[in-house]
Amino acid sequence: MNKSIRNIGVIAHVDAGKTTTSERILFHTGKNYRIGDVNHGDTTMDFDEQERRRGITINSAATTVFWKGAQINLIDTPGHIDFNIEVNRSLRVLDGAIVVFDGVAGVEPQTETNWRLADRYHVPRIAFVNKLDRIGADFPRVVTMIGERLGVRTAVLQWPIGAEGGFEGVVDLLTQRALTWTSEDVGGNLHEGPVPAHLQGVVQAQRAKLLDAIVEQDDDVLAAFLEGREPTVAQLQACIRKGTLAGAFVPVLAGAAFKNKGVEPLLDAAVAYLPAPGEVAAQAGQPEADPDGPLAALAFKVVSDTSGTMVYVRVYRGRLRPGDVVLNTNTGRRERIARLYEVHANKVEERSVIEAGGIAAVVGLKDTVTGHTLADPAAPLVLETITVPEPVIDVAVEPKTQADQQHLGKALAAMVREDPSLRVRQDAESGQTLLSGMGELQLEVSIEKLRSRHHVEVNVGRPQVAFRETLTRAVEVTHLHKKQSGGPGQYAEVTLQFEPLPRGEGVVFENRTVGGAVPREFVPAVEAGVRRAAQTGVVAGYATEDFRVSLVDGRFHERDSSTVAFELAAAAAFREAAVQAGPVLLEPVMAVEVITPADFVGDVLGDLSRRRGLVRGQDTRGNAAVVDAHVPLKEMFGYIGHLRAMSSGRAQYTMQFDHYAEAPASVLDAVRSR
Repeated sequence: MNKSIRNIGVIAHVDAGKTTTSERILFHTGKNYRIGDVNHGDTTMDFDEQERRRGITINSAATTVFWKGAQINLIDTPGHIDFNIEVNRSLRVLDGAIVVFDGVAGVEPQTETNWRLADRYHVPRIAFVNKLDRIGADFPRVVTMIGERLGVRTAVLQWPIGAEGGFEGVVDLLTQRALTWTSEDVGGNLHEGPVPAHLQGVVQAQRAKLLDAIVEQDDDVLAAFLEGREPTVAQLQACIRKGTLAGAFVPVLAGAAFKNKGVEPLLDAAVAYLPAPGEVAAQAGQPEADPDGPLAALAFKVVSDTSGTMVYVRVYRGRLRPGDVVLNTNTGRRERIARLYEVHANKVEERSVIEAGGIAAVVGLKDTVTGHTLADPAAPLVLETITVPEPVIDVAVEPKTQADQQHLGKALAAMVREDPSLRVRQDAESGQTLLSGMGELQLEVSIEKLRSRHHVEVNVGRPQVAFRETLTRAVEVTHLHKKQSGGPGQYAEVTLQFEPLPRGEGVVFENRTVGGAVPREFVPAVEAGVRRAAQTGVVAGYATEDFRVSLVDGRFHERDSSTVAFELAAAAAFREAAVQAGPVLLEPVMAVEVITPADFVGDVLGDLSRRRGLVRGQDTRGNAAVVDAHVPLKEMFGYIGHLRAMSSGRAQYTMQFDHYAEAPASVLDAVRSR
């Protein structure tokens, strides 16, 4: 295991300063000789034309930098909820994360979503409270929000010197030294000195609180501390590292990345406290990071362009070289590695080998997509895959010309391979091609990609809600499929039990037959028939989900039964059962957060109520009011225009998918009449 490697992601809510922080890291580590600016559209990590034009991160971008002898493989991820798949798959392959918080806004909705993803993948993280030079920045309040809203214990390592326009630097609570930046220019302006006299009291109090939190990580250090002996800085740093990796607490640092204040200590903390590959392998369900072991690697991103396809992989064990033949354990097929590249944003450098702990781009893989495991053919294993969220919004796309018709299918297939949170399907009734995604912005970006990258011109319909259907009652159905038309016939009888499941459970299939009532080779066909039929529900033609189907009995014919017959029987049984099982329409409900001047709170609440919204709470953030609500997605189209109009352009909002809920009769009638 190479203990000098750090695979780190930078994650945050949109506009918290994530890409700016990444750009400063590139400069201070010597990777770049000039600093990119999001506002000027010349950042290294946001290299895509749409990213620069929109001023947001759309694609996760990887690079490698070096800091004080450590190699840092850095991934800058998007902050907008529509591109959450990028954060999801990045966190799956990272060992640690820097979570950037806006010093004014604090913990924002997308930060919470990303934090839960990091919890799922057992990713240790450190918090960086950014933008402390802004009006309204409040470091203690943000630290309190992190503890309360994210449910974690914080270990504050730094205390800010000055606030807002007077922010000068930080006090390192471990060394009790002041780190100040005398100008906003970069390079050579970090100065170390004594703690300012007016901060002596608060620094002593915060340091005592910090020591209480971290000495618990080592019995010997704790015993010495209780006896009144001061631990050394090295001992305290070891305790912080141990607690961070175990998830006992989250170290918190402070700064203002745009003003080049706090970046060097942040890099020091990333190297000191975040794990090397393999250090948290057992907890995260990963193989040990042994470079001499059999290969185990995970594909986590696919990028296609006119020159071909590159697959980003994280090597967990063994080595990967050009020419290697690897087994894709998800498909059972062997693939050959043509070339290996180390990636720096949109530039690549060819490599002859990537060892355990490394991240690289591979050329030559034909059937490998996001979430697939690549392994030594002699030692196959399947790594935990990547969870892909379900889309909640559709748009119809149709080619403008015959030439576009020929290329549209290929272009859409390439885009879905790149971004598995996109879906493409044909509407059964209209025959239209529907592109589905997580939000309007993601679909807008995808349509632009069709035109700019794939050179396919399309007409685009209005965004539509991706409704679902579900069952509300348990039923049992027996269906006999029997057909005789000369020669071999078709015969299959199935008895299926259907019962509703909680939201988000999907479709669960169980085989509960005994005594060979349905031969084993036909059981997968029964499941396939139900799943295929469930794609078109009986209420309004939307996919039916959140139910369990159990195959409890059946009959077969020695000569006339086949997989096709059992699939058809199961599909017909589903359609019969769906009618009897109290089918209902489900609509996606969004978690909406509105930040508005207090003068407009009444208007905002009234408008949300008219949109069938359920207000869950109100809070204050600085001099603004924050309204937290659940609102059906159907009612949120065009909301930004209404919000700006009612608040004189001063309010803003964010929303993300929360859950599916039963739609009222009025919505069902409107859907059926379309």
